[in-house]
Amino acid sequence: MEMRSLPFRMPGFRAVLVMVAFLLFHSLHAAVAFPVERHVTGMTLKGPINPGSARYFSRVLDEASLDGSRAVLVELDTPGGLVSSLRDMVQAVMASPVPVIVYVSPSGAEAASAGALLLLSSHVAAMSPGTETGAAHPVTPGIPGQGESVSGTKAVNNLAAFARSLALERGRNPEWAERAVRESLASSASEALQEGVIDIIADTPKELLRRTDGRQVKTSLGIQTLSTADVTLVMNPPSFPESVLMAVAHPDIAYILFLAGLLGLYFEFSSPGAIFPGTAGAVALLLGLYALQLLSASITGILLLLLAVLFLAMEVFVTSGGVLAVAGLVSLFAGSLMLFDFPSSGITLSLQVFIPVFIAFSAAVVLILRLLVRSARGRKLSGGEGLVGETGEALEPLAPGVPGKVFVHGELWDAVSASAVEKGGGVRVEGMKGMQLQVNRQ
Repeated sequence: MEMRSLPFRMPGFRAVLVMVAFLLFHSLHAAVAFPVERHVTGMTLKGPINPGSARYFSRVLDEASLDGSRAVLVELDTPGGLVSSLRDMVQAVMASPVPVIVYVSPSGAEAASAGALLLLSSHVAAMSPGTETGAAHPVTPGIPGQGESVSGTKAVNNLAAFARSLALERGRNPEWAERAVRESLASSASEALQEGVIDIIADTPKELLRRTDGRQVKTSLGIQTLSTADVTLVMNPPSFPESVLMAVAHPDIAYILFLAGLLGLYFEFSSPGAIFPGTAGAVALLLGLYALQLLSASITGILLLLLAVLFLAMEVFVTSGGVLAVAGLVSLFAGSLMLFDFPSSGITLSLQVFIPVFIAFSAAVVLILRLLVRSARGRKLSGGEGLVGETGEALEPLAPGVPGKVFVHGELWDAVSASAVEKGGGVRVEGMKGMQLQVNRQ
């Protein structure tokens, strides 16, 4: 009688067994080498609080709840940031089943404005010696010099109530929390400890984890006892998309993107046909405007920047002797200064970035204008002889005797046609009158 082959003697079945065995071995090895039950997840938040940092923060807390972390240690150094992003982060802390330890570090760091409220919301609040926290008074974007508006007063009252509720929830000083919002009260590490704002002052993360061991905290799962002695601190860095979002939503980067985009478009309009400067400029300009919107930039500052865009665009098409370009640069300078006119929020434009970037941008605009003037003079000196007989394209419909725009010999020209020409139609240069081409339908 013929015997059938057993399944495990089949090559495919044996390959599956080998793969399963390898995966089991790898999993066991990883479990032995990296015992998930004995680690604390670490992360670093440095710089303004914005949508990028809120996204990073929430992801780390979500992953920590799944990988067996004993706690999440957040090393914080921030001048503040957006209240909307802060609220997202506080909600993540309140919903976290894993205790969150916020540690203002290293020495010289701060947890100002929104950072102070994030510190208040944590299960364990700690600071390094030589750090500070507080000054959480909100500043709403608007017209400078108009005082605090009704909406501004509402924002203060709202944030003061929010800060007080966080302090009461965590058993911290509610009066200090409210004064930090209403009066911009700030405290050193020792003062914060004395006022009942924080729980611990520690020199290093290792010392902090040792001293938090055995503390009882209230998480979304109820009362938990921290077990953080002799654990491994495993850092969880931001992902590439999170890093990009944090970078773009930074005042300095947003400003550079806006000016780079503006310069690219200005160059493209000045010398049509280059394509790359215009394309890259449009992308950079949109990213810059998106970042300014995320950062709740001043309405006055944004309007002045848009006015600068209008003036510089008009300079390309209108002969003003540079007057429009100067007006554009003045508007750009004033708008830049007013763009983030609320320093207590931590969202400010660095002078170390603003001054050199603005000077470089102005120099580039002046250089482009000089090249345009030189090119115009060269065309004027050569008369129309050099272009007579050249062909080009109508950039707009041309009616007989009515000036319009044509593209001839790689340049943008004002032209008058002797006959009607549709947009995109071919034209031939017949002569030149002043700086205006005389053309006819090809």
